[in-house]
Amino acid sequence: MIKKFIGITKPGIIFGNLISVAGGFFLASKGNYHWLTLVSTLVGVSLVVACGCVLNNCIDRDIDKKMERTRNRATATGELPLPVALIYGAVLGVLGIALLWATTNLLAVGIVLAGLVIYVVLYSLVFKRHSVHGTLIGSFSGAAPPLVGYCAVTNHLDLGAVILFTMFSLWQMPHSYAIAIFRLKDYSAASICVLPVAKGIGVTKKHIVAYIVAFVVASLLLTVTGYTGYAYFLVALGLGTYWLHMAIKGYKTKDDTTWARKLFGFSILTVTLLSLMMSLDAAVATS
Repeated sequence: MIKKFIGITKPGIIFGNLISVAGGFFLASKGNYHWLTLVSTLVGVSLVVACGCVLNNCIDRDIDKKMERTRNRATATGELPLPVALIYGAVLGVLGIALLWATTNLLAVGIVLAGLVIYVVLYSLVFKRHSVHGTLIGSFSGAAPPLVGYCAVTNHLDLGAVILFTMFSLWQMPHSYAIAIFRLKDYSAASICVLPVAKGIGVTKKHIVAYIVAFVVASLLLTVTGYTGYAYFLVALGLGTYWLHMAIKGYKTKDDTTWARKLFGFSILTVTLLSLMMSLDAAVATS
């Protein structure tokens, strides 16, 4: 039963968000930080993200039954009754927000709450099933964790925060579109209005290329505006260029599923390495 409770929090999503939270935190701290604040921020955001995932599973339990990938989720099978799952999600959220409230600042708390509302209400309840723009709405919630990490240190919104939010929002789009392509059968079966289902894979590929170009530009702005050094710049340029190369190759591929899986995998590598580099290069630049 414990595995069921852990499973509906989507541990993979939590771990991915932890990396971006740490990146934002170290970028802002520039090598001068408190371990207690770092740990509490990571734990707090993890709890709130887990809350969002649990509530999303509760909302999606009907369409989860129609998709091969999700049909065995405890909320879809009924192994975890809806009232139990809802209470569980609410408790996780309250604990996470309380921890951030006690150890960071009101701005960080406000951002994590905004991200939660966007994900659960706007994305899960409103846009996901009815509009191709659901992916864009979801990208805003996906960009909240690194911004929380950043503002947990600075306690204000500045140009660095804006660039960070823009960068991670843009990254979410090709990342999510790649998933939608290699999970096309599942999304079609559940009638989820993602771009490949509504407009086709060809149109989606054009969007992927455009968003990757925009992402590369945004990621390089951290160095242009003085928040990171040139080591980060070179890594960001190299990763972005290769990711774009992979995306363009999609126009000629005969196997969209394999191509999309590779693009998805590289998107994770890209955001992981950039989070690491923005942490290291910002710290080195001020040491």
